[in-house]
Amino acid sequence: MAVSSSSLILSPPSLTKSHLSSLSLSWKQLPQYLSLPRHHRRRAPPIFAVVVSMNSKPTILVAEKLGDAGLDLLKSFANVDCSYNLSPEELCTKISLCDALIVRSGTKVSREVFESSGGRLKVVGRAGVGIDNVDLAAATEHGCLVVNAPTANTVAAAEHGIALLTAMARNVAQADASIKAGKWQRNKYVGVSLVGKTLAVMGFGKVGTEVARRAKGLGMNIIAHDPYAPADRAHAIGVDLVSFDEAIATADFITLHMPLTPATSKILNDENFAKMKKGVRIVNVARGGVIDEDALVRALDAGIVAQAALDVFTVEPPPKDSKLVNHENVTVTPHLGASTTEAQEGVAIEIAEAVVGALRGELAATAVNAPMVPSEVLIELKPYVTLAEKLGRLAVQLVAGGSGVKTVKVTYTSARAPDDLDTRLLRAMVTKGLIEPISSVFVNLVNADFTAKQRGIRISEERVILDGSPQKPLEAIRVQIANVESRFASAISELGEIKVEGQVKDGIPRLTKVGDFGVDVSLEGNIILCRQVDQPGMIGLVGSILGEENVNVSFMSVGRTVPRKQAIMTIGVDEKPSKEALKKIGDIPAVEEFVFLAL
Repeated sequence: MAVSSSSLILSPPSLTKSHLSSLSLSWKQLPQYLSLPRHHRRRAPPIFAVVVSMNSKPTILVAEKLGDAGLDLLKSFANVDCSYNLSPEELCTKISLCDALIVRSGTKVSREVFESSGGRLKVVGRAGVGIDNVDLAAATEHGCLVVNAPTANTVAAAEHGIALLTAMARNVAQADASIKAGKWQRNKYVGVSLVGKTLAVMGFGKVGTEVARRAKGLGMNIIAHDPYAPADRAHAIGVDLVSFDEAIATADFITLHMPLTPATSKILNDENFAKMKKGVRIVNVARGGVIDEDALVRALDAGIVAQAALDVFTVEPPPKDSKLVNHENVTVTPHLGASTTEAQEGVAIEIAEAVVGALRGELAATAVNAPMVPSEVLIELKPYVTLAEKLGRLAVQLVAGGSGVKTVKVTYTSARAPDDLDTRLLRAMVTKGLIEPISSVFVNLVNADFTAKQRGIRISEERVILDGSPQKPLEAIRVQIANVESRFASAISELGEIKVEGQVKDGIPRLTKVGDFGVDVSLEGNIILCRQVDQPGMIGLVGSILGEENVNVSFMSVGRTVPRKQAIMTIGVDEKPSKEALKKIGDIPAVEEFVFLAL
């Protein structure tokens, strides 16, 4: 649909999903309609004005403050709506006109937000590391990619952790307040030394690792607990990984760097405080919910915990009368872990790049609810990702109408060891190719497995290990669909399954096998498959029919098993031929069957 810079008058029935996904709509043009209660909207006139932007840019809603560098990057690509301090109701109302949403930790992106988006919301960007304020299950079900910015504020958070550690040990905040109150209490604020003390780092990810590095420089002995951290990475910086109970029982200082999950919620509670050394000191720059705050107050009053330094709280901001915040032995800051000028700009740029890249359809290395693949692997796998989707799309179009796709096998042929080839991304793209042509559902890396399971499609994977040098990740990908009939009988293998296979050659995905016939064609545009008697002049006959219809042929390839018997002619065309042209091809005496496939 061509769009100019004028208003379009659309009735609601004509405003399709495709319109909404391609047009950028302005809120300001519908204030009267959108301000009506729902029961009044149903009685409103069925025609209303929708103003469309000139360039159909996507719309990105920034719901919390973001650094200027990030905003500039977003504005160069999309229409950016900076609306802060939205209520949940306002966010749910506004989100239906947005393609992406960027938040920090203060905005809850609930299931209601995804349901209210009407399928338009494609990306949620969390400007920071933690994603406990985003309903990942709902995002996945609605095909919305969630990305975060896990690296830009790592150093800032680690530095703040060390700042709280040293300030707590030397009573800096309390002494400062005392002097400003006109007192001079040197004896009251005698601190403790860090040298030779044991620090337990609970959560040995990026921030925890950086805290450990800096604490070692202060002369501390470092132990860590993280069920997912590799021991060799910890040993490389002189840190021993220990059990949870051993960590909290032997530490003089405990610093928390774990995410907030059902497993870590209130993990520091009465039971675990009782296991700690008397006089332990605790730092938390992770998430407030990992500590049972009432239990911490009891531990402080009992002398089990000598001091605590907290940057995060279960409820932010905490109540003014909070016993924990007002406790004499607690040092607090208002969630400043990432609050440095450098980190704020870095996070803004990192999340802006991730969101823009995702909207462009690029693979996201910081995706939270999609197959997590390192950026260098993404670059290497990029043409194979395209190959996987095209093979899935090709295979499902070969299935005859009425045949339900239930059993699919994907085979990867590679010289690489299984541990060196992560196929989750490829499986997701095969799934995308299989489902989208036969469904109205938009499938992406996020919801591919969920959507396949919903439709009862079982996708299994097999690896064939080749001898030789593993210079490239894959030699071939094969997709087989079992227990179905085919629109093109030649696509059925000896085992009775639809089978297509492809390779990447010179960076270009190519179809190399249909059924048991070898072919070699680029997987782009549209393809006509013909099974024919292998005889001279066939390419010319078919080419002439397409030329008469002004259909541009991009390539032709013929594969055969035995000369002068049967052959498969594969024809690439830029446009879909008319029914008349396809009928003429089918009427050629030597053509035994044919099928048109859109890729």
